[in-house]
Amino acid sequence: MTSETASKDCLGWAARDPSGVLSPYSFNRRAVGSDDVSITITHCGVCYADVIWTRNKHGDSKYPLVPGHEIVGIVKEVGHNVSRFKVGDHVGVGTYVNSCRDCKYCNDGLEVHCARSVYTFNAIDADGTITKGGYSSYIVVHERQVILTLLLKIWLNRYCYKIANDYPLALAAPLLCAGITVYTPMMRHKMNQPGKSVGVIGLGGLGHMAVKFGKAFGLNVTVLSTSTSKKEEALSLLGADKFVVSSDLEQMKALGKSLDFIIDTASGDHPFDAYMSLLKVAGVYVLVGFPSEVKFSPASLNIGAKTVSGSVTGGTKDTQEMLEYCAAHKIYPQIETIPIENVNEALERLIKRDVKYRFVIDIQNSLK
Repeated sequence: MTSETASKDCLGWAARDPSGVLSPYSFNRRAVGSDDVSITITHCGVCYADVIWTRNKHGDSKYPLVPGHEIVGIVKEVGHNVSRFKVGDHVGVGTYVNSCRDCKYCNDGLEVHCARSVYTFNAIDADGTITKGGYSSYIVVHERQVILTLLLKIWLNRYCYKIANDYPLALAAPLLCAGITVYTPMMRHKMNQPGKSVGVIGLGGLGHMAVKFGKAFGLNVTVLSTSTSKKEEALSLLGADKFVVSSDLEQMKALGKSLDFIIDTASGDHPFDAYMSLLKVAGVYVLVGFPSEVKFSPASLNIGAKTVSGSVTGGTKDTQEMLEYCAAHKIYPQIETIPIENVNEALERLIKRDVKYRFVIDIQNSLK
């Protein structure tokens, strides 16, 4: 089904200025084209990126700004060229909705690294419009189809992703950013080897997913935190094998040279040398948080032949793979569901780290 006429009004919540305060806002989505998928949004996760851009922290916010890039919902309309999706499918949309579709990264399913990738909100799309995110009633995205042949093997990727019908949509939302942000580097650095050990710095939206993936991969998981406040939940709820208070020198010393990998999800400034001393020879330190600076002694890197790597979200191929893995292994984020009218309070709580472990907006039952 294709609608070439202008779409009906889309309901959303938007920030109008750097105060970041969101309020109801109506706007038009583009008409559903021949290669598009229109999705009724049921839920949207709340990411710290929503704070950053609603409050113009990078100086590039385009108002009115509708945030949200952890989007899940149900297909309501498809263009006549769309082959992978049908009306009624459960789907998700992540941190980007377009790219050049022709560069090496796009052709390898790594669109997140395309120089012309288009973020899901606050970006300029190919048609010149400013993208608006998932704090809204529906979204229209292109079904990206790339057919690659290698020994007669063909696979497709796209800007929206299939979600298993038996996977709760509210729980799927955080996977589209928090989940894929840790899954991608864990797979890239082969952290799915049973019996290996991983340390997870920070136990928020990203960190708790790193713990869950680590346990599913058969790793020995140690949570590294600055306080004991999350110890019980880390061990009993999330299943971590060990909890270490990083400010306790004796605990840190006892953990020295024992970890194969470290996933650092902390965005607050923190020292790196102490954490790098926990790695074994040839250990890998992956940073997915955004502290204001990264500073460590060359000796912390060179002695022991360690690797330091960075990562952002992930390409379409990895994202679909992760969603299927979570469904098959029953990996579910820990969420707090909120109505849209509580989103301003939720953003304030997120700044104060008062959430366990991801807010998810119940769009379908509260956005009226």
